[in-house]
Amino acid sequence: MKLLVIGAGMMGSSAAYDMARCARVEAVTVADADLGRAKETAARVNKLTRSKKAKAIRLDAANPRAARKLMSAHDGALSAVPYFYNYELAKAAVDAGCHFADLGGNNTVVRRELELDKKAAKKKVRIAPDCGLSPGMASVLGGELLRRIGGKADALKIYVGGLPQKPKPPFNYELVFSVEGLINEYAEPAIILRGGKKVVIEPLSEVEPFRIDRLTELEAFHTSGGTSTLPETFAGAVGECFEKTLRYPGHVAMIRALYDFGLFSKEKRKIGKAEITPRALMANLMVEKLSGKAPDMTVMRIEAHRGAAVQSFTLIDRFDPATKLTSMMRTTAWPASVVLQMMVSGEVEKYGAVLQERDVPASQFLSEMGARGIEIRYEAQESGKANIAVRGR
Repeated sequence: MKLLVIGAGMMGSSAAYDMARCARVEAVTVADADLGRAKETAARVNKLTRSKKAKAIRLDAANPRAARKLMSAHDGALSAVPYFYNYELAKAAVDAGCHFADLGGNNTVVRRELELDKKAAKKKVRIAPDCGLSPGMASVLGGELLRRIGGKADALKIYVGGLPQKPKPPFNYELVFSVEGLINEYAEPAIILRGGKKVVIEPLSEVEPFRIDRLTELEAFHTSGGTSTLPETFAGAVGECFEKTLRYPGHVAMIRALYDFGLFSKEKRKIGKAEITPRALMANLMVEKLSGKAPDMTVMRIEAHRGAAVQSFTLIDRFDPATKLTSMMRTTAWPASVVLQMMVSGEVEKYGAVLQERDVPASQFLSEMGARGIEIRYEAQESGKANIAVRGR
């Protein structure tokens, strides 16, 4: 298969690496508006994989006509650019007859992509928005837990965070993915299930303590986008369904203050002769203040509750010094690469809009992640019985 990665940033470069090391992938094109960055990424991928599969090309993601032409020469395309490009890129993919996945990041954009279902199905194209860690891997695993617990649950709880291994005050956080995606999570409403019905609530709310294994205590709170299509898919079958972001204690209080001041607003403000949005300013400042290269880790816990029974998947992953890939790059870009390859190969059978909790074969997905060294621990517990733990299944 011939695959295309749009965007040569952290996630795009990690996805291209994962694709190039797979035997069934014949070639990988890395496309970026900055040709120099695309060439650097392709060269690094070829060096790491000891191959010549990766090549670079210039592409402006804001030019759907050029994207469509490039996609027509590929079997599948992954968008690793900011979420606001994804709808037009998905349309271009359908027109080009190219399977398409993206890293998501915005509920409204994802819903628009899903509206392409019939057109994509007619052209035998598969579209999977919101691939990555959460939503993405968490969606696949959440769907699998619900099936294992019998198709109905009192609650499906998802906790996910990308964190520095050694937090540095005052924010105790470091950027591990797109700043636009981060602000969107902090600024937009969260969609959850309560009483089996869809509810929209404020982000940065309902803070609770969280502990797992031997990690220090963290805080969990609602953010936007993490549940993706889970509330629609599981309405009536699950009483409570949410995704909460994990951070070190104190972080959410500081971010909440910025939110309450309106500093994530998209509304333009005129200051002197200049016109700027608070969100644009915050994005610039966050890149300046929160960027770094400290080793990171990813924590994910997904639980399905039904009566006294609890089934769960747990992932704790850390920065890889051998490849210099951050944990967030591994746990976000690699699941997206896996899902795209499964769509191109036909392992995902459904044409049109692909809902990962419903349409991605979880057993194959878990096998692929295990082969990549991503350990996911499964546990099933019933009242009065011992836990059963199996890695990567």
